[in-house]
Amino acid sequence: MRVLVIVPAFNESRNLPSVIDEIRQHAPHCDVCVVDDGSVDETALVAAGLGTEVLRIPVNLGIGGAVQTGYLWAWARGYDAAVQIDGDGQHDAAFITDVLDPIERKEADLVVGSRFLASGGFRSTSLRRGGIRYLTWVLRLRCGVAVTDPTSGFRATSRRTIELFARQYPSDYPEPESIALALRAGLAVREVPVRMRERQHGASSISLARTLYYLVKVSLSLLLLPPRGGARSLRGGTP
Repeated sequence: MRVLVIVPAFNESRNLPSVIDEIRQHAPHCDVCVVDDGSVDETALVAAGLGTEVLRIPVNLGIGGAVQTGYLWAWARGYDAAVQIDGDGQHDAAFITDVLDPIERKEADLVVGSRFLASGGFRSTSLRRGGIRYLTWVLRLRCGVAVTDPTSGFRATSRRTIELFARQYPSDYPEPESIALALRAGLAVREVPVRMRERQHGASSISLARTLYYLVKVSLSLLLLPPRGGARSLRGGTP
């Protein structure tokens, strides 16, 4: 399979060298695309110096817009699968083969790497773990599927899911809602165990106030989901 690793990055110039090096060490067969989401540091310059494909967004769209840009690129260039890894160093690239395996076996269309199915590793703060458990409950209520780590951005997608996400992807705090979109489109979703780490440099932008906003926003999005239906097609190879 042709696989693209999508690395959304906002002001991650200090983290990118180790992130890209680790991806190439554990997944040398994959192409790498860094999506620079309107960074004001040297993220794009560092990514280009590392020899990756660089997609530069002139303004900061947020994680949803950055990730969808990567999926648009993957769809237009005919990739069979994509892996999403954050640019802050929290995701352990040693697990790329694990999240890809169900895609390669055609057992799933979206594979979510769950930190709660593996022993050890960083599992976030107690506040965020509480929020994750709440979102797990809401997803199960609305979609009938229990996902232990719905906020995980470490995931793999099949060609069908690349197509769906290139056409439609949530713009703000997208991870739980994108799982629901895949389920509502009739795609198979699985979780596999992964380990995560604390970010290497910089600080998270998610404060207590933003965590509360996150929970309210995502809850409303999930409660207002449209009826289940099949995914429409993107014709002609480009969105």
